[in-house]
Amino acid sequence: MPKVKIKVGFGYDVHKLKKGENLILGGVNIDSDLGTVAHSDGDVLIHSICDALLGAANLRDIGYHFPDNSNDYKNIDSRILLDKTMLLIKEAGYVFGNLDSTICLEEPKLKDIIPEIKQELANVMNVDIEDVSIKATTTEKLGFVGSSEGISVYTTVLVEKI
Repeated sequence: MPKVKIKVGFGYDVHKLKKGENLILGGVNIDSDLGTVAHSDGDVLIHSICDALLGAANLRDIGYHFPDNSNDYKNIDSRILLDKTMLLIKEAGYVFGNLDSTICLEEPKLKDIIPEIKQELANVMNVDIEDVSIKATTTEKLGFVGSSEGISVYTTVLVEKI
């Protein structure tokens, strides 16, 4: 009987927040006074997911595959990076199981937009929406997230070697 090989990956990303920038989460543009400062589109959620997927498949990290000092990725839509990451894990012999992400942000509240974010991620990844869990929390006004200086996201994923 063949051995089933299941792996877990963990991803974390953080970006500075600034007035006049766009806030994009999971490929969805969020109405906000503050947005992320970044080389790409600053989609901290997708960056965290990519890192978790790459880590689970032992393929290094997002900066290795999509360096932030390359003009190829300047202002790139992070959904393209996620699509390429899904291809990388497939080429390495893995299939996606599920993901669980927590977005840490004081404002705006995300509860009403989370279903749209989940659907967009499921579409980009070509996976079942039931396998995409997105949660949001604040840090109770503590730290750089609490003072609205930044946003952070934590992600865990499960992949299976085929």
